[in-house]
Amino acid sequence: MADTDSIDTRIPDSCPASISEILKHAWHHNLPSLKPLLNVLGRASVQEPTTGETPLHAAIRACKASDEKSPVTAKDVVEELFMSGAIWNDVDNNNETPGCVAARLKQKDLYEMCVAAGVRAELLFEILEGYEALSSADEDEEFVDIRGNGDENAEQDDDEVPELVNIQETEIVDENPDRAFTAPKPVAATIDSEDYLRSNLTYSDGKLVDAEKNGVMMAWETSIMRASVDALLPCLTSGRRILNIGFGMGIIDQMFRDTEPAKHHIIEAHPEVLAYINGPGCKFGKDWEASSPSEGAYKVYGGKWQDVVPKLLEAGEMYDAIYFDTFGEDYSQLRMFFTDYLLGLLEEDGRFGFFNGLGADRQICYDVYTKVVEMHLSDAGMDVEWLEMQVDMQGLEAEGKGEWQGVKRRYWTLDKYRMPVATFMG
Repeated sequence: MADTDSIDTRIPDSCPASISEILKHAWHHNLPSLKPLLNVLGRASVQEPTTGETPLHAAIRACKASDEKSPVTAKDVVEELFMSGAIWNDVDNNNETPGCVAARLKQKDLYEMCVAAGVRAELLFEILEGYEALSSADEDEEFVDIRGNGDENAEQDDDEVPELVNIQETEIVDENPDRAFTAPKPVAATIDSEDYLRSNLTYSDGKLVDAEKNGVMMAWETSIMRASVDALLPCLTSGRRILNIGFGMGIIDQMFRDTEPAKHHIIEAHPEVLAYINGPGCKFGKDWEASSPSEGAYKVYGGKWQDVVPKLLEAGEMYDAIYFDTFGEDYSQLRMFFTDYLLGLLEEDGRFGFFNGLGADRQICYDVYTKVVEMHLSDAGMDVEWLEMQVDMQGLEAEGKGEWQGVKRRYWTLDKYRMPVATFMG
């Protein structure tokens, strides 16, 4: 059987000579011969037309599986490629990014270099013009929402900030004929917040899905919600003040309710979820609100959190625990919440958490987002502790099967969940 990681398999004879030369120098870690070829814009990210191999893939794949540290020559080549604009999250025909290959081959140092490049790329695009979502698939994708649903944008040029190429140069890279490889297509279509709010929802079989069969919330997440409640309210004593943004199936709100809070506020934007809350069988309707220990202590606010939260701030509402779990919104909205609003809502000794599905269909994207979130929370004056828990993957292993039956996209693929618990610094 042919070695699927061999140079002959990854760089076949049919590969154009101009691409083959770069890939082979990267594969053999021949930096003196490779470096002059990288002076032309876009050459650090050429792709073999059939296998999708990039110089980063080649340099990492050549190390093979080993428990030893990555060879110095490989690290030097990878560093030079990133400095020359190599794209950290390009995927090959096996749907692997260079970081995925490094992880599979147990090349820890090279994997960490890919993660660092991903973090730099995210911060770089923030400096350029707002946010670009992290990719774990192909060049036609756009945003990843905070639950890990929606499309993720593809290629992102990576470089050090002082030597950043401009937007026009990035477009030249995208049009480079040496990047003719067609990456594997994602299953899901872009999820827009406004489209989602107009979409019909279905509650059935332990899941909530929209009209396109995108999973809004699913029962398998219950153990994550349980752990989140325990982390946000470690003593589980009654009399706490709680804000939850995003009701969904009501899993975490049922757990919050059982702690007998003094205040329990919920924000939900989708009209059909609001109808469900006020319908038969749901314990968070008008009767629940009427059972408040004081006027307005138990309340569901209908509307987008961007409209509701400023009113809560004006009213002077404060909370001991805040949880954030919306759908159809990209990471910029989550960041806006904890940078612009959290300070005014959370008690000094309060705790903040969110459903961490950021990039959860690929380990490297999950690791990149972990570092990006940590940096942005720090900018907001928050310390974050990541509590890692095992995810029972039984029924979650395969697309369209088990828990994913009837769901358009398997938005979770990892066996460990990284739970954020944020508190104010000092």
